[in-house]
Amino acid sequence: MEHRKLVIIPTYNEKENIVDMIQAVMELPGDFELLVIDDASPDGTAKLVKEQQVNFADRLHLIQRSGKLGLGTAYITGFKWALNHGYDYIFEMDADFSHDPKDLVRLYEACAIEGFDMAIGSRYITGVNVVNWPMGRVLMSYFASVYVRFITGLPINDATAGFKCYHRSVLAGIQLDEIKFIGYAFQIEMKFTAWKLGFKIKEVPIIFTDRTKGTSKMSKGIFKEAIFGVIWMKVKSIFSPYKLNQSV
Repeated sequence: MEHRKLVIIPTYNEKENIVDMIQAVMELPGDFELLVIDDASPDGTAKLVKEQQVNFADRLHLIQRSGKLGLGTAYITGFKWALNHGYDYIFEMDADFSHDPKDLVRLYEACAIEGFDMAIGSRYITGVNVVNWPMGRVLMSYFASVYVRFITGLPINDATAGFKCYHRSVLAGIQLDEIKFIGYAFQIEMKFTAWKLGFKIKEVPIIFTDRTKGTSKMSKGIFKEAIFGVIWMKVKSIFSPYKLNQSV
């Protein structure tokens, strides 16, 4: 039986990339489906998605939100939609081609064939595999993961990675309404929670290439949230042990 696979891509002003990304995902072997969650992009990203839905009516889905509500809330919305619609494997991915769509197959195989509950597209499992980033940003990202491991004990080299595959049991087991953060700290919190709940996690080496079209959404506020959020996560885990969601 073929597994149902859903790729979730949050968008905000991604008109330069979204059509090419849709085409790339649709061309992959294995009938991946795609859910775009657009936060009222003023550049018309959602309109382009709707135009593509004519060609991929059963595989391309769109949720439009009222404004720029944050990465974490976009993914939580997508996760709930995926669980409600019966998908077996759910993926997180950026719209800007910093993640190679072809690597979705490798992440899927790590879970579906190798038996892991969660697969992470890792920039740092085999050295530093980042292309076109300024050195300062590479160092900031790399040492952010070192910092996360030091504070939390999370045994993952790329703690802020946003390219992931989840088996549905992971998302069903996490109490999604209790996920606190919305920026990069969201990525850390999801991994930390899955690890604390005992799910099996694998890092799959990828090459991360910085966007060539559109503009980055990185901000100082996002980075600040991650720094202090990691400490909060560690303290919370000591006083309030993580438990599997029993309501599903």
